[in-house]
Amino acid sequence: MINRHRLHRSVGILLLSPLVAWSLTGLVFLIQPGYGAAYEFLQVRTYPLASTLQIPPNPQWQEVRVLRTVLGTHLLVKTEAANLHLDASNGQPFAAISDAQAIHLVNDAVSINPARYGEILTLENGLFRSSTGIEISLNWDTLSLQQYGRDTLWIDRLYKLHYLQWTGIKPLDKLLGVLGLFLLIVASITGAMMLKRSIKI
Repeated sequence: MINRHRLHRSVGILLLSPLVAWSLTGLVFLIQPGYGAAYEFLQVRTYPLASTLQIPPNPQWQEVRVLRTVLGTHLLVKTEAANLHLDASNGQPFAAISDAQAIHLVNDAVSINPARYGEILTLENGLFRSSTGIEISLNWDTLSLQQYGRDTLWIDRLYKLHYLQWTGIKPLDKLLGVLGLFLLIVASITGAMMLKRSIKI
């Protein structure tokens, strides 16, 4: 016959690590310290349009945005097939920009918060790196930015820890999650049985 006390103790020991991880990371997610900076929405800096533009209608265009940056006036178009980045002055695809121009564009964007971003130092493989260690990516088709710092990295690690994504191998992490839930159920059942037995006594 299975010794319930021994089983409950063994399962409890196995559950100790994930329970501590769940509790501590859950507390961080509740309080959310530093979330504002870590996931700050960074966008290109825009300026008032220099003149009124006449944009001919196109039935294939689902969404149209016109904005002006330090590089010029952009016409961002969304179609069913893709996103288009056009030059608003002539309606043609916006000319490819140099690395120096790209850095100038992103430096203009990060100038709103120099304490976090500092200034852009390098551009390598499409990734901008700042003097404060922030990494920024630019989606040219949508003219959108995404920033990622050490704080973002740590919060993402806590997220993976909370959901038992410990190995980085998706099937194995899923198995760990199922195992953790199973052990939690077993511990709850055996604990309830022990409590019921102690009440009867």
